[in-house]
Amino acid sequence: MNNNKKIIGTICGIGAAVCYGTNPLGALNLYGEGMTTNCVLFYRFALAWLIMTIVMLLRKENLKVSWREFGIVSILGILFIFSSLSLYLSFHFMPAGVASTILFTYPIMTVIIMALVYHEKASIYTLLSIGLATIGVMLLYWTGEGQTLNPWGVVLVLISALSYAIYIVVVGKANLQCSSFKINWYVLLWCAIGMLIYTWIGNNANPGSMPLLFPQTVKAWFYVVWLAIIPGIAALVMMTYSSKYIGATPTAILGALEPLTAVIIGIFAFGEIFTGRLAVGIVLILSSVILVTLSQNVKHT
Repeated sequence: MNNNKKIIGTICGIGAAVCYGTNPLGALNLYGEGMTTNCVLFYRFALAWLIMTIVMLLRKENLKVSWREFGIVSILGILFIFSSLSLYLSFHFMPAGVASTILFTYPIMTVIIMALVYHEKASIYTLLSIGLATIGVMLLYWTGEGQTLNPWGVVLVLISALSYAIYIVVVGKANLQCSSFKINWYVLLWCAIGMLIYTWIGNNANPGSMPLLFPQTVKAWFYVVWLAIIPGIAALVMMTYSSKYIGATPTAILGALEPLTAVIIGIFAFGEIFTGRLAVGIVLILSSVILVTLSQNVKHT
């Protein structure tokens, strides 16, 4: 059963990374439809929460949690608000691909947190996987043109990466006994409430600047639904299982598939050119993922 959980956890980690990697596709299209960051995230979280509520009803699952569990899922909700909001805001300051590259600092942050807080030693497999994945991600987006990045954009992505790293660590170490669906029902509820508060604060600071505009077109609704289901529900549920079954560090390293997903979307959806540099980057990232998978088998056989 333990080995089965490791396999399921690895598959879920891969699935979560791929799903989360589609964030720019939905966000940028909705920005093009005239929706602001707070609108995009509110409708994403609110719709995801409604869908998750239906799932919970169909599963006939009790929403009751202990005070300890409520405190933990509340912390998770706040962390995910910070991670999502700062990432989506960064898209206004830099290309989404560059943001995805910087976001991949979160596996390194995860390893540091695990070492400092839980005294977990990084194995040679972990260090090699991070090295391969980091070089691969740099190759995906590095152009060699020496362009200067917007410092606000960099700070926002680093906040997103740190929040996500802490989120993964908390999920993996909290030892929550409730199901992944119940955990993420509360997380999504907190995220929707958080975006309402963010909008209210923004409107009070500058009245009329951040209204919650209703999606106006079929295209806008399509991408709202996409963000709610794919990088919302699917990514969160699978990431929770992955972190619980294989640990925070391997789950974070598997996140290298996020920017890889963005590159593939760019090639097939936006006609970007496939180069030898991209090919090498993809091979390195896939090698890091394979190494993580093999290391799990070595540790648990």
